[in-house]
Amino acid sequence: MIVNSGELFTSLTSAVWGAVGGYLVLWLLRGFSKLFSDTEGMGQGDLKLLAMLGAWGGWQILPGVLLMSTLAATVVFGVGMVSGKIDRNSPQPFGPFLAGAGWLALMYTPDWTAI
Repeated sequence: MIVNSGELFTSLTSAVWGAVGGYLVLWLLRGFSKLFSDTEGMGQGDLKLLAMLGAWGGWQILPGVLLMSTLAATVVFGVGMVSGKIDRNSPQPFGPFLAGAGWLALMYTPDWTAI
């Protein structure tokens, strides 16, 4: 956020809301998972990673990051389950998909501060 105080990637306001929104979205999903399935469904590291990506790129990149990471994880884990290499009941990491989608979003997102 210190870097974005000089508006390197986005405005400071967008960075703050990006951090808050990134954490809050996954925190809510984690809570619903615990409520309906009695398992947390996601580790705290995923929440912090999305908050960090939101702080770097602003709240504007969050929908794209979530969409890209979810689609990629669905394809990879779906193929793994169909092929029998992944057990449906074993926990699978989501962080690498968030990190990859976040990197793509940060590298290829237009300058939102110019809008």
